[in-house]
This record gives sequence, C-alpha cells and structure tokens, in this order.
Amino acid sequence: MSKVSLEGQVVVVTGAARGVGELLARKLSARGARVALVGLEEAELKQVAERLHTEGHHWYADVTDHEAMARVAGEVKERFGKVDAVVANAGVASGGPFLGSDPVAWRRVIEVNLIGGAVTARAFLPVLMESRGYLLQIASLAALTPAPMMTAYCASKSGVEAYAHALRAEVGYKGVKVGVGYLSWTDTDMVRGADENDVMRELRARLPWPSNKTYPLGPAVDRLVAGIERRSAHVYAQWWLRGMQGLRPYLPGVIAAVGQREMRRFEPRLGEVTTGLVGAGGSADADARRGPS
Repeated sequence: MSKVSLEGQVVVVTGAARGVGELLARKLSARGARVALVGLEEAELKQVAERLHTEGHHWYADVTDHEAMARVAGEVKERFGKVDAVVANAGVASGGPFLGSDPVAWRRVIEVNLIGGAVTARAFLPVLMESRGYLLQIASLAALTPAPMMTAYCASKSGVEAYAHALRAEVGYKGVKVGVGYLSWTDTDMVRGADENDVMRELRARLPWPSNKTYPLGPAVDRLVAGIERRSAHVYAQWWLRGMQGLRPYLPGVIAAVGQREMRRFEPRLGEVTTGLVGAGGSADADARRGPS
C-alpha cells in the first residue's frame, strides 16, 4: 500500500492533551504535519502545541458538543487552509460491575467514545471531502472481544467500530477514506488509572496472553502514524491484534465461560471497585462538566 507523505499535511487530533493523542501529535509533527490539537485540558494542550516540530495550534472543546466542534472545524480550516486527516482519539473509561456502576459515568463513556467520534466526523467531513482526506477512528481490543467489568467501554468501542465501518461505505465515493485503529492495553494514564484498583489489575492479569500485558506507548503510536500515512482501513497498534479478527466468532463464548469463573472468584471484593471515570483524562472530563468551582 502506498504512503502519503505527511509533509505539509494538516492533521486534527482529538484527546490530544495526553497519552496516545499527545504522542501521536508530536510524532506526526516530526514527520512534517501541521497539527490541530483538540481537548478539554487547555494548559496541557498549550504545552503540547509548544513542543511540536511544526506549526500547530490547540482548541478547547468537548467532542460531544456539536456546536463547539463545528466551530473548531471552521477555525482549523481558516487557520491552516485545509484539513487532510482527522484522528478521533478522545476517550474515557470506567470499570466495575454493571449493576453497581455509576450511571452517569457509564453514560459518559458512551457519549465521549461513540457519540464524540460521530460528532467529530460530522464536523470535519465537509473539509475532508474537499481534501479527499482520511478519518481514523480509534477503537480498541474491547471492540474485538467483550470483557466483564468493562460494559460501557466495550459497548462504546464496539459501537464506534461499527459506525466507522458503515461510514466508510458512505463516504468512500467522495474520496474520503475511513480507518479504525485498534489498541490493546497501552501504557497511558487511562490504563494506569484502571490499574490503581487492585481488583481490576488482578482481573486483567488473569487474562490469557498476550492480552494480559501492558504495551509501551511509543511503538503503538508508531503503528498509528504508519496507518495514517497509508490511509489504512484497519490499523493495529500491537502486532497480534490483526489475528484476533479471525477469532471473533468464538470470543464471546470463551469470555463468558472464563469470565463467570473469575467473577465468582472476585465476588467478595467487587465492592472495592471504583466505578467512576478512571485516570487523569477521566478527572479532566469530570472537571470540565462541573465547570468553574
């Protein structure tokens, strides 16, 4: 598959204040791309913008807000003259038993991960059609296989994967390519935040290899950059995720059997699990919705 040079390209990255989004922005910039950073942590976004190798700018916006994202899309086009690629990366996570979950946090995971991805696409598709550009929607291993204690996250990532596949069929004839990015457990604030809970950390450690490991951020982001250069339909941040596609018909049954065994094991300790949004990004999202104190 041929590569598209990133030199002079304009790439929008949501959720760019930290983790995957922050490092992706810097690596894209190192390849010559001009980067528009979008997120909820204004001070952190400003710092990321200052570390870029090329021209960049940051926008404070909630990806679930149609009006805000439409404004951002217009301002990015005005500032840079075009948009060549958009990475819908913004995401949050929560964990714990569904019945005892925080309903507000559960809904917010769906809103940010699924609806936020769609709002981002709705805002930027007109300019992507002008440039015959590329939209990369970040999904997850959670889209490929269900997992207990992660109902909201699995639902959101499965949904966003299906939405992106459907969108690809709609906009391909307009010259816009749509890709789905898959990541396993990667060393980010989100994963470290989830691991702060002993039950969630121990439960994950009991997953079968290689899904029980935490993978370094750098190589995962390098694979995303390569996927953007190739305008790939599927981008796998860890090598083994591609092979999971062929196992999908069998995974729900396997996870159901193994999950029931493990849930029975951990049942006396389930009350220890925090069910709100995890990690620094989750805290930033909650703070933004609360507004100034």
